[in-house]
Amino acid sequence: MNIRALKQDELSIVHEIAYATWPDTFKEILSKEQIDYMLNWMYDLQQLNNHFNQGHEFYVAEIEGKPVGFIGIEPNHPTKGLTKIHKIYILPNQQGLGIGKKLIEFVRKIAFKSEMEGLILNVNRFNKAVDFYKAIGFNILFEENIDIGNGFLMEDYVMKIDLM
Repeated sequence: MNIRALKQDELSIVHEIAYATWPDTFKEILSKEQIDYMLNWMYDLQQLNNHFNQGHEFYVAEIEGKPVGFIGIEPNHPTKGLTKIHKIYILPNQQGLGIGKKLIEFVRKIAFKSEMEGLILNVNRFNKAVDFYKAIGFNILFEENIDIGNGFLMEDYVMKIDLM
């Protein structure tokens, strides 16, 4: 497996993996309407380009040259010293192979070299990924409900892992 930074003109890879992953990941915890709304809101190519231009970094995991997952981060968010993981998804047929763990470890090394104190992320409280994050060292800081419009709510945990 290879992990590499995505260039701006490759953000369609993030878009494609998100659209292939979200329906399966969230089918038991979100309505189809909310999944569609959030995909259009978060993974629209214009939105991904905006994030890229604001300093977000995207990395892709590839096996035999084919994208199987990605991670998107924002250094120094929400405050200096923390790197926020905004997005991390692995294709459903590639889950359970350690790809997510390798992506997190890859970002940990980048953040550590940049003298970040920790990694922070939001995860839906009902997502089975909560257990994955706990298993690799993340701790729940607090619960957060975010009104995202259209009558939808994100019900998240904010989780953190210390690097120092």
